Amino acid sequence: MTDLVVIGGGPAGMLCAIQSAQRGLSVTVLDRNLQLGRKLRITGKGRCNVTNDCDTREFMANIPGDGRFLYSAMSRFGTREVMAYFESLGVPLKVERGNRVFPVSDNANDIANALVRECERLGVRTLRCSARSIETKDGAVCAVQTDAEKIPCRAAAICTGGLSYSKTGSDGWGFRMAAKLGHTVTPLRPSLVPLESDDAWCAEMQGFSLRNVTLSAYEDGKLIFRELGEMLFTHFGVSGPLVLSASAKMRHMGSAEYRLLIDLKPALDEKKLETRILRDIEENPKRSFHNLLGGLAGRSMVPVLEQLTGIPGEQRCTDFTREQRQKLIQILKAFPVSVSGTRPIDEAIVTAGGVSTKEVDPRTMESKLVKGLYFAGEVLDLDAYTGGFNLQIAWCTGFVAGNAVEKNT
Repeated sequence: MTDLVVIGGGPAGMLCAIQSAQRGLSVTVLDRNLQLGRKLRITGKGRCNVTNDCDTREFMANIPGDGRFLYSAMSRFGTREVMAYFESLGVPLKVERGNRVFPVSDNANDIANALVRECERLGVRTLRCSARSIETKDGAVCAVQTDAEKIPCRAAAICTGGLSYSKTGSDGWGFRMAAKLGHTVTPLRPSLVPLESDDAWCAEMQGFSLRNVTLSAYEDGKLIFRELGEMLFTHFGVSGPLVLSASAKMRHMGSAEYRLLIDLKPALDEKKLETRILRDIEENPKRSFHNLLGGLAGRSMVPVLEQLTGIPGEQRCTDFTREQRQKLIQILKAFPVSVSGTRPIDEAIVTAGGVSTKEVDPRTMESKLVKGLYFAGEVLDLDAYTGGFNLQIAWCTGFVAGNAVEKNT
């Protein structure tokens, strides 16, 4: 008889296992990958944005859904506690722009390996297999059936992640197990995901990146996101940090209309931008509109700007009308991109939706429907914006679940 079977050896699963094992419980982790923490090892482009060095109030502001569910967990294992924990495991951390926390080594493997070593030190048993079902008796967990054996246990924790990066093992099986046990799984959708556009000019500029631009996103005409940063055009639409962050605000794709506006010159208001353009014309009045654009935007954007403004590229600047100048300023300050949808969920960083938090005790992460059943991490209907907040959800829910499993008395 094992005290706890943890299904999924990702960040939430490993921390849940560690906390239980530290309290003297016998713990078995099920994960079909050769390495634990496979998805963790590739997060943050392999650097691992561990958490965000902010207070609980700011953290909650970065949770678009039911952030209140996390108050108890954050009070026990908040961002500062997470940072101190990994430092205690011998992984020095650093804080970068936006209070993002990374290992000093910029190597996600250091975070994953530290957790693996701690599991090994505490005697956590790891089986390279998949869970097929969770069995119950009299409304309580009694066993986990794997593809190789049945493991009798007193508790089980579903820490299987979402649907993104399915090659790492996030194939949605945890949602199906939860549903089979009576839990509600809210609609699953991609978040922190590139966006598709029907605008032909996106594909025309594929591979072209923009830095220090302001991206604004609108839902049915209402502003829902505005931020300064980086993005890029792709063959399907747009991607990059700004786009991923904006996508997390798009909670009603399919039923609402979304569009983007890019301020290509955020440091200049319209009056100053006009002054800049007039100065450029005065310095070389015989230059063509095509050449003028070369000094205002990247080369890849020039043909598109000519198309959107309707101004011929060969037109001389001396023939520039006030109406044409205003049209150019309008496009430079609000370059339009329509949104037709998101990329597939497998390309998303995070899965939004999941096991309803209404059916989980926020103080313990235990199911309100099945005794001895726990949830932690992305399998829950919790997601956040970029900046280390999603991993923080995994850490604090895994910590709470691991500390809540009762000892066999």
